[in-house]
Amino acid sequence: MRMTLTEHYDAQTAAGALRPDAGQRALLPALEDLRLWLEQNAARKVGLFAGLFAKPVVPPKGLYLWGGVGRGKSMLMDLFFQQTQITQKRRVHFHAFMQELHHALHLARQTGVDDALAPVAAALTRDLRLLAFDEMQITDITDAMIVGRLFEKLLAAGVVIVVTSNRPPEDLYKNGLNRALFLPFIAVLNDRLNVVEIESREDYRQHRLTGAQTYFHPAGTAGAAISAIWSDLTGNAAGTPLRLTVNNRSTELPRFANGIGRASFWDLCAKPLGPADFLAIAAAVRVLILEDVPQLSASNYNEAKRFVTLIDALYEAKTRLIISAADEPERLYSEGTGSFEFERTASRLREMQGADWGEEA
Repeated sequence: MRMTLTEHYDAQTAAGALRPDAGQRALLPALEDLRLWLEQNAARKVGLFAGLFAKPVVPPKGLYLWGGVGRGKSMLMDLFFQQTQITQKRRVHFHAFMQELHHALHLARQTGVDDALAPVAAALTRDLRLLAFDEMQITDITDAMIVGRLFEKLLAAGVVIVVTSNRPPEDLYKNGLNRALFLPFIAVLNDRLNVVEIESREDYRQHRLTGAQTYFHPAGTAGAAISAIWSDLTGNAAGTPLRLTVNNRSTELPRFANGIGRASFWDLCAKPLGPADFLAIAAAVRVLILEDVPQLSASNYNEAKRFVTLIDALYEAKTRLIISAADEPERLYSEGTGSFEFERTASRLREMQGADWGEEA
């Protein structure tokens, strides 16, 4: 007999893979109900999939799970998603999904259709019963309007939606331009999804990093330690690229999972990226693992300038940084043009190694 989600959770806490948390555990029965319904009804025609004479199957409400950073939202979603034994499912980070959606809309518009969202939504829902969004946030009125219409089509097609977010629905796109146009979508979220706050009071990603080494040098000796941190924070996820659109162009993090980004110095600082790109990256991740920062000097001045800008963006966003570098911060850029200005960056790198760094974010 299969274990329930609660039994899976208890087994992982007993094995030491998870820290027991009453707030997390209390949410598992609701996810278990969704899992059972999906497994029992995935093959049946639901919503718009139902035929003219078929008995309608009414899907249950989805779940909107919100709470502070590091409360275990993504972990609970992953447990639910992995244990739901259907093929018609997808789990995606909200940033990545929006980039895919904009690309699909662009292609649809080139065909001359009156409503580009209609064929995109039809293709998306054709073989989908469960759509799990991680880290929903709305920062743009265009995205706000597209998401509102898309959710209506998804729900009408009988897709069960599970969402994690750092904010309750009422705070999405808060103080945004023309926010009144977004309010009907907030009403849809409250009506069609069960909105639940995770009441855990502990940031588990922060806890894993508290007191841990976060700055490694020389970089060539840090590979195993960095990989171990990645595995711990992401639950051994392989990670997928995260593409962010900034000023109508794409910026990519090579690996992303569970709010954790991973890239090399050359991935970010050897490309023509600017403050807007680095601010978008800092906003999209909770922790950035940056590897192989070289010795900096006038010979790689442009790359060094981008590195300074990246650290400033991460610092202002209170993003945790795990870094491997050629030397200690004060000796990374010891001489040449720009070395004096780098003293502030070295100071920030030291401060960002603090055990309580980012707790107030």
